[in-house]
Amino acid sequence: MSVVSMEKIPLTRSGAVQLEAEMKTLKSVERPTIIKAIAEARELGDLKENAEYHSAREKQGFIEGRIKELEAILGRADIIDPAKLSGSVKFGATVTLVDEDTDEEKIYQVVGEPEADIESGKLNMRSPLARALIGKDEGDSIEVRTPGGARSYEILKVEFI
Repeated sequence: MSVVSMEKIPLTRSGAVQLEAEMKTLKSVERPTIIKAIAEARELGDLKENAEYHSAREKQGFIEGRIKELEAILGRADIIDPAKLSGSVKFGATVTLVDEDTDEEKIYQVVGEPEADIESGKLNMRSPLARALIGKDEGDSIEVRTPGGARSYEILKVEFI
C-alpha cells in the first residue's frame, strides 16, 4: 500500500455522523433490498437475457463499492471539532465572504473531501477557493482563479462553530 492511501482524512463530527448514517442505510436497507431483488430476478429464469437481474447486480456492485469506500474513509478519519479551534482560516472554519465585484455574500465551511458539497456550503479544503482562504483572517482580501475568470473576495467573518 502506498503511503498516501494511509493518510488520515480530516472530517468534522457532523460529516462523520452523516457518512456513518449513509453506511448504516446501505447495510441495513439497501443491501437486503438488492439481495431480495436479485433472488426474485433469478426465479424468473434465464439470467443471460434477464434485465432485472443484470440491473440488480449492477446496483449491488455500486452499493458494495460505496460501503467499502465509506469504511475506508471512516477507518482513516481524523475527527476535528471546529468549536475547539480559533484564529485564521483553517479546516473546520466557517467563513463569510463578500464578492468584491457583485457584493454577494456567501458562507462556506472548509471541510475534507468526503463531506464537501458546494450546494450546501461545504467547501473542499483542496479547492482553489479554500486554498486561497487558508491562513487568512477577517478583513483580508483574496483573489481566486476560477473557470469564469479571477474573482476577488473579502473575508467578513471567520467562525469556528
